[in-house]
Order: sequence, then structure tokens, then C-alpha cells
Amino acid sequence: MIIAKTIDAKGLSCPLPLLKAKQGLHQVQVGQCVEIFATDTGSVRDFHAFVDLTAHQMIEFLESEDHYRYVIQKA
Repeated sequence: MIIAKTIDAKGLSCPLPLLKAKQGLHQVQVGQCVEIFATDTGSVRDFHAFVDLTAHQMIEFLESEDHYRYVIQKA
């Protein structure tokens, strides 16, 4: 897994973490990954729905005490 871009969306409210992730995916090559950190609980629903509706893959989803970490691979 190659993390080509990391986005810190902590403190941003829905839908901004997802919008930042989409921008990041446009900046990387197919097969590369974007790592996103978010604190908004709504981001869980948004990111899972996003990968269900696109060809991108969620490689990793981690929930810690104070944030969520998503790794999405560009299709």
C-alpha cells in the first residue's frame, strides 16, 4: 500500500472530510492511496457510502478514541 497523500480533516464537519478526500483522490495516480484523518462521526457513513458508489476501495478503516482513519485506494 502506497500512501500518496495524507489529509488531516480533523475538526471539520460533514461533508467537508469527504470533499477533501475527493480532492485528494483527483491528485493521485490510479492504484495509489489517500489517507484521511477525521473526527466527525458522520464521516463514517459518508466514506462507506462513497466507496460503495464508486470503484475506489477502502483499504483500511480504523476508529480510535479521538479520530477515524480511512485509507482509500484510487480506482
